[in-house]
Amino acid sequence: MGSIEPMAVGAVDLRPARGYASRRRTMRIDLVVNPQASQYRRRPALLERVCCSARGRCAVHVTADLDELGGLCRELARRGTDLVILSGGDGTLMAGVTALADAFGPERLPAVAPIPGGTVGTVARNWGVRGTPVRCLRQLLDRPAPAHRRPSIEITAETARGTERRIGFIWGTGLVASFFRSYYEHGAPGHAGAAALVARIFLGSFAGRAYAREVLDPLPCTLEVEGETLAPTAWSLVCCAVVPDLGIHMMVTYRAAEDPQRPHLVASALAPRQLGPRAPLVLAGRRIGGRNHVDRLVRQLVLRFPSVGPYVLDGELLEASRVTVRAGPQIAVVTPARP
Repeated sequence: MGSIEPMAVGAVDLRPARGYASRRRTMRIDLVVNPQASQYRRRPALLERVCCSARGRCAVHVTADLDELGGLCRELARRGTDLVILSGGDGTLMAGVTALADAFGPERLPAVAPIPGGTVGTVARNWGVRGTPVRCLRQLLDRPAPAHRRPSIEITAETARGTERRIGFIWGTGLVASFFRSYYEHGAPGHAGAAALVARIFLGSFAGRAYAREVLDPLPCTLEVEGETLAPTAWSLVCCAVVPDLGIHMMVTYRAAEDPQRPHLVASALAPRQLGPRAPLVLAGRRIGGRNHVDRLVRQLVLRFPSVGPYVLDGELLEASRVTVRAGPQIAVVTPARP
């Protein structure tokens, strides 16, 4: 783990909404960079440019893996911090918030600011954060918007390694997991590549092509919602999120963040020929519909696989035998102010 000093910190105005105490003072700000995020891997000079932009204004910590990230967050919990800037992709944001919750406790989380550094940055985009890491960092340090409380989801997964707990924003399985597997097999091609894959799946569903079936075929699993086990034993789509846009304007969870204690669940057991043609409804932020369709705000859901199955949390492809999803802590999120 690398930490780049000095620690002279500039004044940042966090004028939070919804009762979060307003103040203007010199604050302790920590920037955490994931050097494995795609933009940093592809552009080796980017990290130095980010460090130059942060110099004298915040501490910079370069964490190469989850162990280093966890150790850093425990250090921050010991000595205190006011704002943690996380630069990487959606997975970096999820891992950072999870490590902070483990170190500080969910009730004492510091404010968090996402700075894009991955291929897409879907969660940050939902919050209006767009641009290069350097530009976003400079805008954030120069002119932060008031902090806003954002809901999250808590995932508890039973795996071969034991019980794993994570805090994130977008969770899914079925076609979500199949799509991300294909996306990574194609080299994580970003927005344009993701849109091309979606178009290929959509068009292929009409003709019953193998690729579309591979992504859209129902996945054997059972779904329990609020203590009730639903009838289907295979689901083509299961998604629960607290942001509406799941990427490239796929507005599946269009009611997300409506109630911070109840994430939006959307699930469908439709076959590929029925599900694929409903993509325009998703783009329009409307109900998918169809037999056994689930579209509601929920306090808790439990998904069980016959043995081990795939799921995705904020772009990270993971495996478990059982996954429980519920509302996570509300997080004070700071973003650059809009011009």
